[in-house]
Amino acid sequence: MRGCWQWPAARRPGRAILCAALLLALGACSPRQLIVGSLADELAAQGAGAEDDLELARDAAPYHLKLSEAVLARQPQHAALAQAVAAGFTQYAWAFVAFDAEQIEERDAAAAERLRQRAAALYLRAWRHAATALAGAPEALPALLAGDWQPAPAQVGLAYWAAAAWGARIALSKDQPEIVADLPLAIRLAERAAQVEPDWGRGALHGLLASFEAGRPGGDLRRAAAGFERAIALAQGQLAAPYVAKAEAIALAAGDRAGFEALLRQALAVRERSAGGDGSQEGDALANEIMRRRARWLLGRADDLF
Repeated sequence: MRGCWQWPAARRPGRAILCAALLLALGACSPRQLIVGSLADELAAQGAGAEDDLELARDAAPYHLKLSEAVLARQPQHAALAQAVAAGFTQYAWAFVAFDAEQIEERDAAAAERLRQRAAALYLRAWRHAATALAGAPEALPALLAGDWQPAPAQVGLAYWAAAAWGARIALSKDQPEIVADLPLAIRLAERAAQVEPDWGRGALHGLLASFEAGRPGGDLRRAAAGFERAIALAQGQLAAPYVAKAEAIALAAGDRAGFEALLRQALAVRERSAGGDGSQEGDALANEIMRRRARWLLGRADDLF
């Protein structure tokens, strides 16, 4: 998605594989639980990596996600791992599967539709993991949102990824009214998270809420633009995502080609601004490379978009 990114680190597979091997070798219940718990901690901690090779990250992600999901099934109360799994499925679907669909749409609409359906299924999978961690079961989350429930401070990340996956699935399901009808709930979840910790993820929640505002029927584009500006300010020039999101949601919608291209060039320039590491985090490299790739693609399509 277009906010906070966390990806499996390709640099440390040995430790996770060793833990998995030990888990399979152990038969006693208590030691097994200790190993599973340690592996859950390790996989959750590997959520952010400094990898900036997109193909390596793409190839590594399915193994990491499947292993993490299997461990989560044995440790369903491990909130940090649930967040990492929800984030991983959401990001993989958006950065690779859904993006592939966009790239091939004009030459193979049927293949693009299959990819969109796969992406929607991955978003649903992500949402279920996050919603289960938040509410005990996915079907319980809408009922919580109907009341005055708010996530605990430690659950804000889970709420962000649940809302992001929910919204992403809705965006790919415009022909399914029963899915689109959940949009107010996804927005409400993001709003509840923002009430607890509005600046979470260096502006990620502001960016998500701005995307919801720009995309919902009757949305206020000025309010959405202000949200993107807040996200850009909180990122302190270290993240390309809010520039790309604002370019697509605001400048493109307004037919502002100059503003669209200027924002995308700002996204492309993030690497130079963050080269010294000031304020950056370990997972920024891959997140920014994904967004730079999208920015280059959008710039190349500007003649078709305007």
